[in-house]
Amino acid sequence: MTKIIDSLEKHIAEAVAHYWLTRRAQRQKQKKRGVSDAGLRSAVTGGAQMDGFISLFTKLILETGLDKRYVFQKKALDLPGFFRPTKEWDLLVIKKGHLIATIEAKSQVGPSFGNNFNNRTEEAMGSALDLWTAYREGAFDGGVQPFLGYFFMLEDCEGSNHPVKVREPHFKVFPEFVGASYMKRYELFCRKLILERHYTSASFITSDSENGIEGVYEEPSKDLSFLIFAKSLVSHVGAFA
Repeated sequence: MTKIIDSLEKHIAEAVAHYWLTRRAQRQKQKKRGVSDAGLRSAVTGGAQMDGFISLFTKLILETGLDKRYVFQKKALDLPGFFRPTKEWDLLVIKKGHLIATIEAKSQVGPSFGNNFNNRTEEAMGSALDLWTAYREGAFDGGVQPFLGYFFMLEDCEGSNHPVKVREPHFKVFPEFVGASYMKRYELFCRKLILERHYTSASFITSDSENGIEGVYEEPSKDLSFLIFAKSLVSHVGAFA
């Protein structure tokens, strides 16, 4: 039997298509109820659109031989924090009282890229700091350092591609941000999360709303590919199978 990781592109495409189709269904349901689109909030906050990716991560984990009772999605996703009581993650792997892996899966569509970029980056950095500090303080009963993964899908559109000005009233920003689009900013962000060891691995993909329904997606950077992320996840979890 062919393993998922050997035909990964097909499975990613299915998850991408699920995302856009679910998002479309959410919006149509909202319109039938007569509710205004309110900045596409219903489509952005509806967690169901990421289910295809969570399911794919789960399948990759189970192919390592790990029993499914150790994998948590949809429910029982809270972990203790250090700066706050708990944080709900998107997927957890916990075996015999030890935290093996946790994954955060996020996305963003237009038009409000500016505010949402700040919210997403602050959320991701804060969550990582909270988890690693709690880990240091023994919140997860010690053991091997867990895998902490960050997956992000961004809408490929005019708003995410055009250069964005930076304000420098007092000091110069780092040169890589000058004239960078939001797509480039997210790429830089995901890469720096790994370089600074806030996350074990990160994956960044893009997709547009028209072709995404057919499963079309792009990977702007090879070092943030889904394949590298998947191999890192499988390698870590496989040691506990």
